[in-house]
Amino acid sequence: MNVKKKCYHNIYKEKNKMRFFLDTANVEEIKKANDMGVICGVTTNPSIIAKEGRDFNEVIKEIAAIVDGPISGEVKATTVDAEGMIKEGREIAKIHKNMVVKLPTTAEGLKACRVLSGEGIKTNLTLIFNVPQAILAARAGATYVSPFVGRIDDISMDGLQLIRDIAAIFKTHDIKAQIISASVRNACHVIECAKAGADLATVPYSVIEQMLKHPLTAEGIEKFQKDYRAVFGG
Repeated sequence: MNVKKKCYHNIYKEKNKMRFFLDTANVEEIKKANDMGVICGVTTNPSIIAKEGRDFNEVIKEIAAIVDGPISGEVKATTVDAEGMIKEGREIAKIHKNMVVKLPTTAEGLKACRVLSGEGIKTNLTLIFNVPQAILAARAGATYVSPFVGRIDDISMDGLQLIRDIAAIFKTHDIKAQIISASVRNACHVIECAKAGADLATVPYSVIEQMLKHPLTAEGIEKFQKDYRAVFGG
């Protein structure tokens, strides 16, 4: 079964409702998550695309045929100048109406964001590790900002506090850019990011599986089946 799930294209329509993007370019994982009805979009990056060993445009078109929602496609990792990012961003935007151009949070990335956003192209500013970066990305016109929770935790800093701080500042100043909690490693991260005020979490399929499983659910299903068979057989 593969039902193309409708997702809101007005990015502000579901503000304050926690949503999920799947962080992968694996088409089979995307199909499984989409069939469950739990994802609203997909994020990719150069490493994720490289892992699949397939053509970028081909993979993106397959994803767009499955999920009717935002799909982040990143400019090449080796493209470091604004002019090159703008050129690639325009090409990425042409692939499908749901494309979001993913850009690094650098001076050149901000320049590219300003131009692309001015042309009506949605952007996702990535590799954000502090509040000033998030503010600058939002001011440059980013549709989404992506702070990396797990990677900050990896260096013994508080990734969740970063989400709280960004969310508080965006709320105070009515900044419309949406916060994507990225580098999410486990179900606990998801819960805490939602409590901290993130608009979205982008997660690998393994985290969706973690969120779904509970030993008491499995135990309950087993008991119900046993009781049913004891009375009705089969």
